[in-house]
Amino acid sequence: MSQHVLFLLVGLGAGSIYAALAMGLVVTYKGTGVINFAQGAMAMFGAYVYDELRKTGELVFPVFGIPDRISLGDPPFLVALFFGILFSALLGLLAHFLVFRPLRSAPVLGKVIASVGLMITVQAIVSLKFDSQARAVAAILPNETVEIGALSVSRDRFYLTAIAVAIAVVLWAYFRFTRPGLATRAAAENELGAALTGFSPDLLAGATWVLSSTLTGLMVILASPTTGLNPANYTLFVVPALAVALVGRLTSLGVACAAGLALGAFQSEITFLTQKDWWPGWMRVGFSDAVPFLIVIVALFLLGQRLPSRGTIVTTSLPDVFRPRNRPAVVATLVALGLVSLLVTDGSYRFGVVTSMIMTIVALSLVVLTGFVGQISLAQAAFAGSAGFILAKLAGRAGFPFPLSTLVAASGAAALGLLIGIPALRIRGAQLAVVTLAGAIAIERFVFRNPELVGSSGDPIPDAELFGMNLAVREGTDLTRLSFSIMVLIVLTLVALGVGNLARGDTGRAFLAVRSNERAAAAAGISVSATKLMAFGISSFIAGIGGSLIGYSRNQLSADSFGVFIGLAFLAFAYLGGITSISGALVAGTFAPLGITYVLLDRNLSLGRYYLLFSGLGLIITAIFNPQGIAGRTRESNEAIAAAFRKRRSRRQSPDAPVLAPAQGANAEPVHVS
Repeated sequence: MSQHVLFLLVGLGAGSIYAALAMGLVVTYKGTGVINFAQGAMAMFGAYVYDELRKTGELVFPVFGIPDRISLGDPPFLVALFFGILFSALLGLLAHFLVFRPLRSAPVLGKVIASVGLMITVQAIVSLKFDSQARAVAAILPNETVEIGALSVSRDRFYLTAIAVAIAVVLWAYFRFTRPGLATRAAAENELGAALTGFSPDLLAGATWVLSSTLTGLMVILASPTTGLNPANYTLFVVPALAVALVGRLTSLGVACAAGLALGAFQSEITFLTQKDWWPGWMRVGFSDAVPFLIVIVALFLLGQRLPSRGTIVTTSLPDVFRPRNRPAVVATLVALGLVSLLVTDGSYRFGVVTSMIMTIVALSLVVLTGFVGQISLAQAAFAGSAGFILAKLAGRAGFPFPLSTLVAASGAAALGLLIGIPALRIRGAQLAVVTLAGAIAIERFVFRNPELVGSSGDPIPDAELFGMNLAVREGTDLTRLSFSIMVLIVLTLVALGVGNLARGDTGRAFLAVRSNERAAAAAGISVSATKLMAFGISSFIAGIGGSLIGYSRNQLSADSFGVFIGLAFLAFAYLGGITSISGALVAGTFAPLGITYVLLDRNLSLGRYYLLFSGLGLIITAIFNPQGIAGRTRESNEAIAAAFRKRRSRRQSPDAPVLAPAQGANAEPVHVS
């Protein structure tokens, strides 16, 4: 019994971080209505600033191209702590003014995209500035052991717990007794009402960003000696924090604090139990990381309809959807361009072209789900990876031939997508993004990194063959064989044609109706639940095809091939390209990591290490200034040029025609589904 208590107490270290991040999420949501996926990353940056000052005496700034660090000699602890907290607070202030203030009236999709982009950006900056390797942090709080009966527990766990509780009390008092706190609560209910009473919703939102970032930065700095610093882990700590914040319905600071501490203790206890002989071997790795996913599912499924919403002064619609036309000449031209690009390249450049084609397929899965139906998914890499690992079992061990192995593997991904999509029957928007992100982490940690399920180094994938034709990706010194590349081009063409036909048919119309207004769609006789599940299934199937092709292109997969940040990159580039159109998916594939643009920049300008940073910044900029994406903006520009040309030609053909006032509605813009 004493060992169980010991592990429960040890888990309070991580639990205090969960509690602080969860309270930061609650504060931000109260003041802005934003679920800040970058909460952990922003607090982590302050901890890195503190640790770098203590170890090297250098103050590091999150900028590039100019002197980005200065030496402060040997600063004392309080100076390092001050700058660490200050930089966390500044990140919160910058996030408000540069990112979320312009998106104040944006739809949920835009805010989620910007929040994910901010998370990617901060994580990339930390990796570039401080290296991505884990680092130990010297003790800050007293860490001598304290004896409790037969137990010896480090004293800092109790200090961290007390500090987390103190933060909860301070925040509760702020929102309960101070004028700014009461005004923030009022603005959460009705921004217009708060503005009429003399309070600026904008200033209140900025204050909550600073307050949230300051307190979470402080806690992460104090707790970092118990966990060490790792960019990926701290960035993804937001998922368990979201889980416990949702238990408190994103409103209760006390529940978020208590649930965070309890979750940390519970995960520590599970870690202890997995070492027991009676514990199933296949559940030893990653099971504790799956617990937050289960909490998220239960909390959102039970509370999804009762989660608080925020009354904003104005709102804007989702990006327009452009339903593709059936134009064989355009399809033939694009296929010909793809074939030429394969014929004129070789080696790593051809591999970049092939990778762009595969990433276009994955982007098409997001076009179906997010573009056509409005359901936000951060788990496309998990769907693709599940198909890849299923393919390894089928083709490598069971001897399934190509393309049957690919279709069965993609069907397995579709089944997983249906399972993840079940919560979408009750929730939507940012809450659904939380579910898919938590699911992606659970699948990566519990399945992809589990040697009992996928092997210690992944199963090899044999080369594909079709009717005796060798479709291997490489042979001898040939890095990317033409036969494999053409096969990928054919698959991409078939998938794109399928998505186009889907968008033009009755199913596509049902998708767009649900995207526009679920209640109106239901009133028109459309089954909203069936439509959402169908979208998740089709999207996951397409992502599974992309994951299978990734497997064939690499011959052996690892968990890193389909990590959470890979999935976030999928979403980033799909949104950059234009998440509501097939042409946007083509643009996304062109710019995707390891695609042809990446290869060109890395080979010629050595910019590959900055690509994740570029994707994060590009995602934020696109969400703010160009939600239609590159393809959408290009289409709008072409339509404007064509309209101007037609108008000029009409004037030249009838110079003496009288100028008539247009009838009502005659000069209206073309209507797109939004």
